[in-house]
Amino acid sequence: MRKEFREYRRNRFILGTAVIIPVLFVVLPISQLLALADTAPEAAVRKLAESAELMMLLVPVTLPSAIAAYAVVGERDQGTLESILTTPISTEDLILGKALASIIPTVLIAYAIAIIFAVAVRIQGNDAIVSIVWDPARIVAQVLFVPLLATWSTWVGIGASARSSDVRVAQQLAALASLPMVGLASLFTFQVLTPDLRLAVAIAVVLLVVDRLAWRVVSRMFDRERLISRYR
Repeated sequence: MRKEFREYRRNRFILGTAVIIPVLFVVLPISQLLALADTAPEAAVRKLAESAELMMLLVPVTLPSAIAAYAVVGERDQGTLESILTTPISTEDLILGKALASIIPTVLIAYAIAIIFAVAVRIQGNDAIVSIVWDPARIVAQVLFVPLLATWSTWVGIGASARSSDVRVAQQLAALASLPMVGLASLFTFQVLTPDLRLAVAIAVVLLVVDRLAWRVVSRMFDRERLISRYR
């Protein structure tokens, strides 16, 4: 994991992805909030709050998949893949270290964006949007879903990276595989599923099980001998 963090500092692509996406996802909702008049109709206020919440949940879906897609292909491009694969560490621990290096910064960034937006709403927003954004059920859903969605996207990115020979292909595959989680976030955001506390916890438990299974699946996909022979 420490090795991955050192690599992030040296890689402009990863740094650019980790900076540009969060900036866009916090600037756009706040600018829309400031442009909203106090006399705006309730429908417009709710639409703004829902679109902002969707953007908050898109960060843990899009950011880690873009970073994790570099996990295996990037090692190959640097010529360090074989030395990594021949270390005595177990495959599951090796993958877990790479995954944590993607999940941890993503979760911190996503929480920071959500906090900045919530504080901006509290300071500048009208009562209607404050009541929506600061709804306890929505806050709990955000807290639970962010790390679980980030974990799923990370496993998808690592799996795509292990099966691809090009970073761009791995990113495209990871983005496609992350679409179901975008759909889930949209169902909650636009209240197709009512965001109550019980439902949020139930879905979080399901996501936790799915993430655990994804770890096992990706570990089995990570065939060291195949990867070494393929990239020699």
